Amino acid sequence: MTAGLAQVQTLLERLVAFDTVSRNSNLELIDFVRHWLARYGVASHLVTSDDGEKANLLATVGPMVPGGVVLSGHTDVVPVDGQRWSSDPFRLTERNGRLYGRGTCDMKCFLAIALALVPEMRGLKRPVHLAFSYDEEIGCRGAPGLIEAIRVRLPPPAAVIVGEPTGMDVVSAHKGIAVLRTVVTGHEAHSSQTHRGVSAVTTAARLIAHLDDLARHRAVAGPFAAAIEPPQTTIHVGTVHGGTAVNIISRECRFEWDIRAIAEDPPEPIVEAFRRHCAERVEPGMKRIAPGCSVATKVLVEAPPLAHEQANPALELACRLAGVDTTTQVPFAAEAGLFQRAGLASVICGPGSIEQAHQPDEYITLEQVQAGLEFQRRLIAALC
Repeated sequence: MTAGLAQVQTLLERLVAFDTVSRNSNLELIDFVRHWLARYGVASHLVTSDDGEKANLLATVGPMVPGGVVLSGHTDVVPVDGQRWSSDPFRLTERNGRLYGRGTCDMKCFLAIALALVPEMRGLKRPVHLAFSYDEEIGCRGAPGLIEAIRVRLPPPAAVIVGEPTGMDVVSAHKGIAVLRTVVTGHEAHSSQTHRGVSAVTTAARLIAHLDDLARHRAVAGPFAAAIEPPQTTIHVGTVHGGTAVNIISRECRFEWDIRAIAEDPPEPIVEAFRRHCAERVEPGMKRIAPGCSVATKVLVEAPPLAHEQANPALELACRLAGVDTTTQVPFAAEAGLFQRAGLASVICGPGSIEQAHQPDEYITLEQVQAGLEFQRRLIAALC
């Protein structure tokens, strides 16, 4: 059986139909994948989340010998809330050579291609390992358990190819990410008695402005990673929640923010400096009015950058399969850095454009689907 666009499209339609927004379980999708693999005699191993609501999937096609290649992709997608879609985001729709639906490019098409090609993975002398994770979109939470399973259960693979949407460009480096939550605890009072209260909302606003100043400084002074756009570490506040009523000085305000860090400017010193700023410059004035006031910052998740390495067998393999001799670097975070930190040679290369990811009317072109199909088919030939 030889897979073509129609087979990939059928599988992608099934995968898109599973609402695997990160707040939801992915188990129905994982169960579908397990049954698909079992049709071809491929067993799979699950690594479940602590609450049992989600699972990573690890499966090996071919002989259990060293030197195989891991095809890595995440099963979760970002929300569609508040976005204006022209069609149902969880129903694959074809229009003008494009396949629309949440996750089409980020990154269920990569998974669909790998599954469609399983019947062609006969005669492999080195294995293909399928590694499908959960919760990548909210800080790569599932990947560490999956990587540990690879380390314990599999003979050492030669390379990991993470299929994030790159337009089939070969990506040798990406930024890391740290996601944080800051909780400001103030002191309530009537809004006419501002001298008796400490506004958590106002304090949070000053801290958000401080973080913005740090971000603007880095945009001017660096350090810079010239091959990435934007080339500096970025700092961004995404959500703010605080206060109970307009006439009550707010007791609590919390905001969540992220640091997208280049390897030359890691997040840990930024977080430590921010905490020091809060302890030395902000909290003393708050506590003079009410001793119970505080500012607390917690790192929710973090994932390291993928550092460019000259001697990287995964990079060499991907370039050969893609027929290119140049690589690129990207500003988004991915799971490749975690694989690299675990000692596994890693690269990113997948169909679709990151410019379409997370957008309303997310799509992937049929041309990109075909390019991804040919790339993975050449991988199979190389492993045979």
